[in-house]
Amino acid sequence: MNDAHIHLLINHFPIILPMIAIIARISAFFFKSEALKQFALILLILSGIFSFMAMQSGEKAEEMIEQTAFFSETYVHEHEEAAEVYAIFSYVIAAFAAIALWAEITKKKFALILTEITLGLCIVSMYFAQKTGSTGGEIRHEEIRPGFVVPNAEDHE
Repeated sequence: MNDAHIHLLINHFPIILPMIAIIARISAFFFKSEALKQFALILLILSGIFSFMAMQSGEKAEEMIEQTAFFSETYVHEHEEAAEVYAIFSYVIAAFAAIALWAEITKKKFALILTEITLGLCIVSMYFAQKTGSTGGEIRHEEIRPGFVVPNAEDHE
């Protein structure tokens, strides 16, 4: 397994885990479940860790593909810029989630507000997650790039 393969395996977690965390937190509200609320926070902490891993493996993956025929500095740069913004969100959210989890476990008065701020940041970060994922996909998948036209479209009708 090479660095590019590792990046492709890891890079989905920072996007999927927050989505699951949002669902878990909303479920925790309806089911009045402290365990689900804490689970959501743990997922956000893990997402921050996976985000760091994705950033590290992404740098190595970029070095690997620079000499390939499909390499495009434009698409890689766009993805890298989007990933850097989303990574910062992920790290901040993970830090908030860790503090919120501690506050939840120790029954601090500010626990709920901190948990909700963390969830709010997480929801906002989903825009940047989508941008990061899409620009990453565009590196190899021209069919998802803006303005893509199917060659010989009439042949596929």
